[in-house]
Amino acid sequence: MVVTGRLTAASAVVALLVVFVMPSWLGVVLMTSALAAVVLFDMGSVARPRDLTLTRQPLTVVRLGRSTEVELTVLNSGTRTARGTLWDDWPNSARTENRAHRLDLAHNTRTRLHTTLTPTYRGDRVAGPVTLRLIGPLGVAGRQTRRTVPARVRALPPFRSERLMRSKVKRLQHLEGRNVANLRGQGTEFDSFREYVAGDDVRSIDWRATARANDVLVRTWRPERNRHMLMLLDTGRISAGRVGSPDHIDDGTRLDASIEAALLLGGLAAAAGDSVDLLAFDRKVRAEVRGVGGKGLQLKLMHAMAGITPALVDTDSASLVRAAIQRTRRRSLVVWFTSLDGAAVQENLLPVLPVLAQRHRVLIVSVTDPEVAAAAARRETLTDLYPAATAETILAERALVQESLRRSGIAVVSAPPDRLPEALADEYLELKQSGTM
Repeated sequence: MVVTGRLTAASAVVALLVVFVMPSWLGVVLMTSALAAVVLFDMGSVARPRDLTLTRQPLTVVRLGRSTEVELTVLNSGTRTARGTLWDDWPNSARTENRAHRLDLAHNTRTRLHTTLTPTYRGDRVAGPVTLRLIGPLGVAGRQTRRTVPARVRALPPFRSERLMRSKVKRLQHLEGRNVANLRGQGTEFDSFREYVAGDDVRSIDWRATARANDVLVRTWRPERNRHMLMLLDTGRISAGRVGSPDHIDDGTRLDASIEAALLLGGLAAAAGDSVDLLAFDRKVRAEVRGVGGKGLQLKLMHAMAGITPALVDTDSASLVRAAIQRTRRRSLVVWFTSLDGAAVQENLLPVLPVLAQRHRVLIVSVTDPEVAAAAARRETLTDLYPAATAETILAERALVQESLRRSGIAVVSAPPDRLPEALADEYLELKQSGTM
């Protein structure tokens, strides 16, 4: 049983009546009995909680940084009017608005209540219990109960680089169809014949077709479609490092920047007709997408990466490479999102990269911290010199690592978080243009 402020006010009035009107034990008994009768009447007239049916959608999806409404439907199948308050409970990270709702629901009627959520980070938020406080017609007493109504809100990655998708797809279409490249070698497929012009590679002349025609004909080639790409997402402790200014609301972890770049690359590969797999790994598989292509790929990637969080363990690179080889039998483009810090590369990356590069074309993608570059350039005072020297050392080590990888035939894309998606997309298009992807 619950009581309201009305009962408190009524008790105060009764006390005054006893003191000034009926200052006796008989007055106390009569007034207390009247007050108890009011409470019992309200308790007997309140709607029964079991007559209320609560339902809602089990899953609601929203982009991170945006708001969404979760609808809760309440049906009163009883004979009494349901009056009171309903509280819809959600975790604090969901940033809930208008979670409290007034109820005044007549017999056999339905109402829809909306709670606004604005999640503050990626992943699922599970709804807490719904609290019902039903009050009688006099508004002095009632019943309170809690009901479990399963529901989740999934905050997908924000994917701010989606604005670049249209221009990159146009460039891809121009590359593959409207401006057929005159290429030969691995990674290209035959497109059509055309007349020979001065400067063409004589090895592209098709002598059989020339014999049947009046002119010398050469074969034209275009980058292959229906290739395969595997994206490896390192979710170890290094991916938990923050990049950018801590005061900037859009700056996040290395993993957040990698997810943003992976979404743009996946969408571009889907537009190119390539199949894309994803493997998020540290010491075990955290998320996986396999055998998906076309228009449904990006949404699948978003849902798969929505709940990924960095694990505070060192990534087992050898196990990651074994898992990648098991999942990719034919030669593919392997895009590995990881860190290029000197110690991490020497201990974890370099020992296993030759095994992977022997079977596949490998592209290493690493996000750089713009604060490090800013510190290296900041030398206005004496106190700036030591941070500047440290930042210069970090940048020099990173440059040496990148050069070492490139000499080994492994491509590297390294850029700040805001430029990484576009830089990766441009590298993918360069591979397409050169016929190596």
